Amino acid sequence: MSSNPLQRARFALAAHKVTQLPDDAGAEVAFAGRSNAGKSSALNALTGQRALARTSKTPGRTQQMVVFTLDEHTRLVDLPGYGYAKVPESLRAHWRKEIDAYLNQRESLCGVVLIADIRHELKEFDRQMLHFCSASGLQCHLLLTKADKLSRGQAAAAVERARTLCRREGWPASVQSFSSSAGSGLESARGTIMEMLEGTPDAEASA
Repeated sequence: MSSNPLQRARFALAAHKVTQLPDDAGAEVAFAGRSNAGKSSALNALTGQRALARTSKTPGRTQQMVVFTLDEHTRLVDLPGYGYAKVPESLRAHWRKEIDAYLNQRESLCGVVLIADIRHELKEFDRQMLHFCSASGLQCHLLLTKADKLSRGQAAAAVERARTLCRREGWPASVQSFSSSAGSGLESARGTIMEMLEGTPDAEASA
């Protein structure tokens, strides 16, 4: 089994505002997604650490920008889950503003891992993120989670639908299926994340 380069991830800080983040230097990859897409579980599986990112049965628990360091120059940033109705509108407005500022102003941001549930069509937030990354020249990797809930054929079809949508819209995102619980897609996703951090973008990840 190959070594996991993301296993070095360690909690650094949790920020309510972009201004509270570490110095804007080096390279970082952000994890974004709707509140119930399995973002925390994906982060734990990718890093090989069961409790790195806090998981919960209640969607929307991630209400801060959580920074994990790999070394002094590279970081992973877990953005607040988006779209959960029980979060007060004032807080949702705050996070819309802060996430927008982060995506537009963060010079060290070199890629986004967009987490979406493979069982559902991409939501408006997912499409907006794909469009933003494309318009900004920012590499985006679409991670279709919970693939273990579908048959292999169904999962492959969902990946192809997402790739077709990206091609039609002109979004140069890579797409793959993934399962935190089954451990499928881990090596491919880890490789893509490291390529983002090292500045060697992957053309298109395999399913």
